[in-house]
Amino acid sequence: MSFDLSLPAQLAGALGPDLFLMGGAMLLLLWAGWRPESDEHQVSVGILGMALCIFTMVLVGYYAREGYTATVGPIAVDNFRWAADEIFLIATVGTIAMSLDYNRREGIMPGESHVLLLLATSGMMILAAARDLIIVFLGIELMSIAVYVLVGMNRRRERSAEGAIKYFLLGAFSTAFLLYGIALVYGATGETNFARIAANIGKFQLEHNALLLVGVALLLVGFGFKVAAAPFHMWAPDVYEGAPTPITAYMAAAVKAAAFAAFFRLWLEAFPSLLVTWHQSVWWLAALTMIVGNVVALAQRNIKRILAYSSIAHAGYILVALVVGTKLGSSAFMFYLFAYTMATLGAFAVIVALGARGEDRMSVEEYAGLWSVRPGLAGAMAVFMLALLGFPIFGGIGFFAKWYVLQAALQAPFPQTRLAVLLVLTSLVSAGYYLYVVMVMFMKPRDSAASLPERTGGWTRAVVWGSAAVILIFGLFPDAIVSFTRRSVPTLTTDVPAREAPTALQRTTNAAKNEVVALRPDPLPNGR
Repeated sequence: MSFDLSLPAQLAGALGPDLFLMGGAMLLLLWAGWRPESDEHQVSVGILGMALCIFTMVLVGYYAREGYTATVGPIAVDNFRWAADEIFLIATVGTIAMSLDYNRREGIMPGESHVLLLLATSGMMILAAARDLIIVFLGIELMSIAVYVLVGMNRRRERSAEGAIKYFLLGAFSTAFLLYGIALVYGATGETNFARIAANIGKFQLEHNALLLVGVALLLVGFGFKVAAAPFHMWAPDVYEGAPTPITAYMAAAVKAAAFAAFFRLWLEAFPSLLVTWHQSVWWLAALTMIVGNVVALAQRNIKRILAYSSIAHAGYILVALVVGTKLGSSAFMFYLFAYTMATLGAFAVIVALGARGEDRMSVEEYAGLWSVRPGLAGAMAVFMLALLGFPIFGGIGFFAKWYVLQAALQAPFPQTRLAVLLVLTSLVSAGYYLYVVMVMFMKPRDSAASLPERTGGWTRAVVWGSAAVILIFGLFPDAIVSFTRRSVPTLTTDVPAREAPTALQRTTNAAKNEVVALRPDPLPNGR
């Protein structure tokens, strides 16, 4: 079935999963506010929220299986969108499950916290579907406003309030860059639709238009803040440390994935003819992010700050797939998002399981000798650390994620050899902090005066073991994920008749159908 997006009814049909989640969240909000705050009530709201996410996942899967398409319009109906939606929903289910135990321990009673997660996820789904700059802005705002509140949800901790203020101020600052960039791109091209922007750039030969280039630069800065790429990462460590741990997991996995999905589609669909212009900037952004994230993480001893800088480093790895700009790079991007999301959820679930009221056990040294008292959690944490490292076999799907990105970089029409070498070298540096956590758990003796970690709740255990199982099983049998991600690439289309399309744009679009999603025949400088 092909949706005609010019018709309101069919546009609503194309947005079916998104509207289903939003409508369910609104009903759940009424339920959450109907009864007085209590632990039992927030658990019931959370369980209903997880059920809503699972039903939405089924609906997304139905759309993907039926192979729905759409005429060119403000939203995309393609496998890239469906794959991204499934990742967001998986992360949301895991976050709500962790929150049920965490909220009970920390005395967080409002059931609305789970509804805010659903609303943030609906914003992410809008971002994955966006094919128009206005829709991108709406999706980011819907996602960000909910997450600002979630970061400060634990009103008993000063660090949580500090993190919320920092995230709000810098988030608003980055949104200003994004909005100004949208305005300049519109001023230069006269369009906000991705396909028409690409068409007008070629038609009016705007490749060197100063207004357009400044707009693209501001968009790059705005998205750099959203994905916590260096040097726009300064907010991430403090916000990740101060936020409630399940929300930190959500930000590190789902929020980052959503920003990258919009970033990826915008760059490859709206600015393919500007490849030579933006390539070098994104190349250096990826390189700097990998270096800064991994080197600074070596000096950290707080487990949440380690994972915060780890998240920054992984943003650099994902940017490598964007630099490549091919179908293989696009599928490697989606594969990496899935693997990173599972490992991140699992690692933070272990932190929740081992935490104490007030989140006082955040030092890595608190995990000394964990193998002797909680061998299951120690083994699971080792799997997650090795997966984030990209270690073969024991790192499961994490190894194939980095291998896939490396293959995309080396097999590109213009091989990104230097960037691939840098990815390998920075991954070796990351062993210094990932393996340090493993060493502390398995090789350092436990202080005899240290109290035993409390038994964790069943919901958090489910996230730990579910994430570890997915990482290890798909590490042995990755073909199913690989075949799915190969079909999950953005579909380039044009919004103008072929006879009106400029020759340069036709060449780019035809090349994209064969192999290259975004490629200009001009050689890139210095082999980059």
